[in-house]
Amino acid sequence: MKKIIVGISGATGAIYGIRLLEVLSKSNVETHLVITEAAERTIRMETDWKIAQLNSLAKVVYDIKDVGADIASGSFHTDGMVVMPCSIKSLSAIANSFNVNLLIRAADVTIKERRKLVLAVRETPLHKGHLNLMMNLADLGVIILPPIPAFYFQPKTMDDLINHTVGKVLDLFHIEHDLFARWGSNKVKKNLRKKGLNH
Repeated sequence: MKKIIVGISGATGAIYGIRLLEVLSKSNVETHLVITEAAERTIRMETDWKIAQLNSLAKVVYDIKDVGADIASGSFHTDGMVVMPCSIKSLSAIANSFNVNLLIRAADVTIKERRKLVLAVRETPLHKGHLNLMMNLADLGVIILPPIPAFYFQPKTMDDLINHTVGKVLDLFHIEHDLFARWGSNKVKKNLRKKGLNH
């Protein structure tokens, strides 16, 4: 059974982390959830979800201030971590090992133990300081995955766009899903033929 830490920080786009948890809750993946205080505010502002409802989707939920929690130690084995969405504040803290809370500490542990860390950075436009932080983390093996949707499968709803990004995260952890039509799938080929295009 895979064991994945899911962090939700205070950037806009809380629905990405929520949808990831929804999908994982229906799989055999054991999820360990940590939410920042800013993320709790964003969740209340952007969605109709209650924090208790969200917590119920995870196998284990941690207090953001509990820096002595299981996920704060490298001896606690996981298959990696996703921060979705990842604010610039959290990005900066992770890049500088500024372990001010459990989310940052868990990410730092993930890096030092050479496990997979995926950051869905939610900011635009980006200045050079942001890009430098991402470059420094990429040099450490961190995967930067901004929530940038594809349109080749002709998304019809906001859910389609959200599912595409969540599906890309699941792909990185080799978790099977059917959240979007892949390039080369029959659905995409049929649409291309209908438009007189070939691939």
